[in-house]
Amino acid sequence: MTAELRALNARFIHNFITNDVPGHDAILHEDFICISPAGLRVSRADYLEEWAHGFDPARIPYFDYRDEKIDVFGDTALLRSTNKSVRVRDGVEITGMTMYTDVYVRRDGVWKCIQAQITPVQPAHYPPDETIVKKYVRGMAQP
Repeated sequence: MTAELRALNARFIHNFITNDVPGHDAILHEDFICISPAGLRVSRADYLEEWAHGFDPARIPYFDYRDEKIDVFGDTALLRSTNKSVRVRDGVEITGMTMYTDVYVRRDGVWKCIQAQITPVQPAHYPPDETIVKKYVRGMAQP
């Protein structure tokens, strides 16, 4: 079960890196909602619209996910991980991290993400590089 959720998390991230809306749509629950880092509730439709162009390797030359933790409670799972990104704004590289909690529910044997919540992480709480699960440089997965 945990392996299945780990694979879904990898797919979730891959969908982001590739701007794969149909692939991402397939893993979202029909009642999905996202809570943005600013505390805004983002509808499924608006979230998927943003997903179509959310990743740009020129704007985000480095991205990883790390410190993955999965807990399963019957037909509900909490999947938590942290993203590190380097983003370019006005020619300046800015490094930051956000922690996300994705809530999955299992119906008829299939896991679907019903909520994603994203929280900024302060540098004092950055998980170490040893916890990197996968990293991308200019949109390309690294070994």
